[in-house]
Amino acid sequence: MSRTVNVVRMQLVNKQTFGWVPLAILVGALAVTLAIWAMVPDGGALYSGGAQAPFWYFAVIGVQALTLTFPFSQAMSVTRREFYLGTLLTAALAAAVLTVVFLVGGFVEQATDGWGMNGYFFTFPWIWDAGAPVAAAFYFVLSMLSFVAGFTGATLYKRFGAFWLVVVSVGLVLVLIAAAWLVTRAGAWSDVMGWLLTSGVGGLTAVLAGITVVVALVAFPLLRRAVP
Repeated sequence: MSRTVNVVRMQLVNKQTFGWVPLAILVGALAVTLAIWAMVPDGGALYSGGAQAPFWYFAVIGVQALTLTFPFSQAMSVTRREFYLGTLLTAALAAAVLTVVFLVGGFVEQATDGWGMNGYFFTFPWIWDAGAPVAAAFYFVLSMLSFVAGFTGATLYKRFGAFWLVVVSVGLVLVLIAAAWLVTRAGAWSDVMGWLLTSGVGGLTAVLAGITVVVALVAFPLLRRAVP
């Protein structure tokens, strides 16, 4: 366990990757959003999708956590299992910090009537209507899913090269398109939307958590054979 914790320390040597850059992206997106809202005439509640920016960046963090640190870890005689567990633990810590920031931002918005402009950057009703704990779980799982997707993609690249990374990526896109086509042919979009409305953000979070676990489990066998 101590060696796994050492991997966490190694990943956090460059604090910008896991800490300052995601926060800078979030603060920048919020500042731009508030400036735009200030120019919009009063006309009801305002919402922004800018809050998703740091979640997308977590995929970049996943790539960097492997490509920048994995070769160094092998030179330091860290086992691949220790590197894998320590890296996931580092990501979980970063995701927890981002989740806290989102919760605090949501509470500030609620206390200030949307920054005094009836604008909501953190508190989308569909997410927050289920309560702050469920919203926190959603933010945490979304961060981890983005991270493990980037980490697994980088591991696939290290193991098989760029060609197979492109093949797998295109294959996944085709699978999603095929699934959408089947739902459309079956006329089942109303059922899908009904499930989302019935299950709410809690049900979606559970599905995303399951996908996150599967993707994370795929990464480890690839990491065991990856070339530093």
